[in-house]
Amino acid sequence: MKAIWNGVVVAESDDVVVVEGHHYFPADSLKMEYVLSSNQRTMCSWKGQASYYTLFVNGDAKPDAVWFYPDPKEAAQDIKGRVAFAHGVTIEE
Repeated sequence: MKAIWNGVVVAESDDVVVVEGHHYFPADSLKMEYVLSSNQRTMCSWKGQASYYTLFVNGDAKPDAVWFYPDPKEAAQDIKGRVAFAHGVTIEE
């Protein structure tokens, strides 16, 4: 599977977990040269607190387009060490 934004593959892996319709890629498959830190945080009642990255590709930014759960709750351990992508990032086989 590939995550593509602005014409560039930003993550690629055959080890993808789908939760609530979102594809979670291994964190080490994310190409860090295309991300910037974000201060954004959100809370999910069953997954825990999410942290975010902003995608930055070819001079364009997509704020908070990548999220991850640094310390997911017990029910969400399948996504520990994984990242997911916001709408607008294309997921392809």
